Amino acid sequence: MLYISEKSELMSKVNLDALIPREDFAIIKDNELKVPSNQTVAISELEHGKPFLKILRKPDFQRETNEWTPEKVCELILSFLNDDLIPSIILWSSGSRNFVIDGAHRLSALISWVIDDYGDGVLSSPFFGHKISPGQVDIAEQTKKLVKKKVGTYQQHLWAVNNPTEAEPEMLKRSERLPNLTLQLQWVKGNADKAEDSFFKINEEAAPINETERTLLKSRNKPNTIAARAIVRSGTGHKYWSVFESVAIKEEIETLAKEINSILFRPELETPVKTLDVPLGGKGYSSETLSLVFDVINVCNSIEQRGAKKAKTVTFVKKEGLNETVISDDTTGEKTIEILKKTRKILYRICADHPSSLGLHPQVYFYSMIGRYQITSFLAIIEMIKGFEIKDDFHEFLLIRKQFEDFILKYKIFVNQSTVHTGSGLKGYKHLKKMFTYIIEALNAGKEEVEILESLLKENEFNYLNPNQKETENTNRKDFSTETKSAVYLSKLIASAMTCEGCKGYMHINSATIDHKIRKQDGGKGNFENGGVYHPYCNTTEKN
Repeated sequence: MLYISEKSELMSKVNLDALIPREDFAIIKDNELKVPSNQTVAISELEHGKPFLKILRKPDFQRETNEWTPEKVCELILSFLNDDLIPSIILWSSGSRNFVIDGAHRLSALISWVIDDYGDGVLSSPFFGHKISPGQVDIAEQTKKLVKKKVGTYQQHLWAVNNPTEAEPEMLKRSERLPNLTLQLQWVKGNADKAEDSFFKINEEAAPINETERTLLKSRNKPNTIAARAIVRSGTGHKYWSVFESVAIKEEIETLAKEINSILFRPELETPVKTLDVPLGGKGYSSETLSLVFDVINVCNSIEQRGAKKAKTVTFVKKEGLNETVISDDTTGEKTIEILKKTRKILYRICADHPSSLGLHPQVYFYSMIGRYQITSFLAIIEMIKGFEIKDDFHEFLLIRKQFEDFILKYKIFVNQSTVHTGSGLKGYKHLKKMFTYIIEALNAGKEEVEILESLLKENEFNYLNPNQKETENTNRKDFSTETKSAVYLSKLIASAMTCEGCKGYMHINSATIDHKIRKQDGGKGNFENGGVYHPYCNTTEKN
């Protein structure tokens, strides 16, 4: 039986976020407002440089335009060309700008077709600082090929009009309709508050926003939200931190965000998994990446959300012991930097090339044996590291690290079972952390594996665990699934994985250093025989 608790790997989505720029419309004065008379817009007005496209904006509370698959983008383009019914685009005008209140994905899909930019083109490249991730480039190329195959490009349709005898009949038929095809427009009346209320009403009733999206949108000026958005795009994309006055602060935010993004998502994750060189945070290009980063930031900084989910504003509190502090909006950027630095400090501890790093191997701690990323385990380890920081328990952990890693590798199914029992992510990470702590304390007390397993299963809190359950599947199919391939590769790779000369824990490429087995101060030489591979922390603090 295949036993899966975390979300299955998400289908890649097309990033169209650059095609309509964001802007804060709260500063628009009421006397600038007017409702335009045009009720339609022609496809030609979406061409690069045309007036309609130039003044088109998304409000800064609009969610990222990255939720559609290549197939959905292609279907929308084809529906438009076939003159099928497409819901109206809802806009709000300030006079100098037209803001998209609803229909950003529909409009962006058509813009992408007209200017041939599916996340890596003339608008997207500068928007992302000319450093577009391989995952985003790959999905853009897939979309272009799909559109070209099923629909044809915008330029091909324009060519067909002028070359009717050479054009394909179906494309010629569509291209002749093209000048008369228009998008229907509706306009929101009222001020900026009315427009924002309209957005949330439309998107909560007709096309629901998930809880994380709603939180991010309603808390867009909070430092943890700004930090999350900066990390996800590695300091590129729409710069939510551009409102801060200090150039130095803005640059530091981007530098920190870029470094944290690299710690989390390098090297790139590929499936099936054929290597132990997997990233700390799973896939760096996914529609779930922003939610993952936001949760990581909040757990690293001991931030919790309070209040009703449907409230107009979102309240966050930072917990330090028994004390709680309400987190206010960041007006200078200093709070954002503080949160980024705290997040980086914790991630340094987990797996990085920083001297403080324990070098916890992501494949051992954060992936299942079929290569599936486990966010619950990642958050649990963050919480555990925070506890080590408070009590300075790093030495005690390293004494039993090898046994602990062998235990959780042998019983990886426990993470899945824990997640099913209590929920994934924020719902279940504290429970999983308790399990990890229980095992560590038992090992520190000198207990053996069999004894720990028996006592663990007798605990009311953990009696749901089943060590005999398997994660791999039994099947009558002749072909191997991606998960089975990953499991075969990983079982062989783990068996021959490199370990630390100090603590004997598993070694990851992002957290490996070379040092003397016999220290220089103890007479050790720089000879080959005296060289060993160590985790940074074992190389520095622990060994000394």
